[in-house]
Amino acid sequence: MATQARGWTGFKVYLEMIKIEHSIFALPFAMVGMIWASVDGGLGLWPGWRIFGLIVVAMVSCRSAAMAWNRIADRDIDALNPRTKVRAIPAGLLSLRTANLYFYGSVLIFFVAAGLLNGLALALAPVALLVTLGYSMTKRFTPLCHFVLGLGLGIAPAAAWVAVRGNLDWKVVVLTGAVLFWTAGFDIIYSLQDEEFDSDQGLRSLPQTLGKLNALRMSRISHVLAVGFLGYAVWLLGGGVWGWLGVLFAAGLLMYEQSLVKPTDLSRVNLAFFTLNGFVSMGVFLFLLVDWLVRG
Repeated sequence: MATQARGWTGFKVYLEMIKIEHSIFALPFAMVGMIWASVDGGLGLWPGWRIFGLIVVAMVSCRSAAMAWNRIADRDIDALNPRTKVRAIPAGLLSLRTANLYFYGSVLIFFVAAGLLNGLALALAPVALLVTLGYSMTKRFTPLCHFVLGLGLGIAPAAAWVAVRGNLDWKVVVLTGAVLFWTAGFDIIYSLQDEEFDSDQGLRSLPQTLGKLNALRMSRISHVLAVGFLGYAVWLLGGGVWGWLGVLFAAGLLMYEQSLVKPTDLSRVNLAFFTLNGFVSMGVFLFLLVDWLVRG
């Protein structure tokens, strides 16, 4: 058993455990939701540092709570899986008590940030938290768990809209659909690595239920739907050339991502999952930002 990390070292272990850098997946889409709400409300491209800062704090703390809960809830399962037994809790690098403290701290920060934004943000905060935390349990009973994770990330642009406007417009829900199917598609790819383990442990996933080949087909369908929803969102926000180039950019990267993984060759799963999806989210945001700037 490894020596448990404490203090600043323990905090760094916690940040590694929750993969804080993976906030890059949904944060750019939250920024798209923020700017869209601001422009739609006649506020210009920038709603102000206060709202921006609270959106970032709320999103990162909600995601951190969800990831911490995932590691806490799955600690016994992770200890049995050769791929995940090196994670902080099963490896003994972080105590369960410390992980719980960080989890509850993240939840508290999330509710404070939501409350400082507006009444609707605070009222919907438990719903957002329930969805993001609930994903951790869904793999125990449904192969549709990938889509629950997708909804957890897909909330980001809609939540940012609520943060700016204090209401929810159906238009931004279309962008939620794009993020949902994009996330589900790449999570299916990632779960291909655990098909045999999930079967042995009675866990559910699309690879475990359908096999690798059919699961990959579902991943590809999900990414086609993601591009379709993204295109619909760009149309709704009156996107120009740069906005549509962003859709094509996302479509091209997702096609490349799908080409990297085959049922008989999972050697490039990490490239497909980690690297390319960061480029997808950042790329879409930058193309849309340029589009807004060009159109004034």
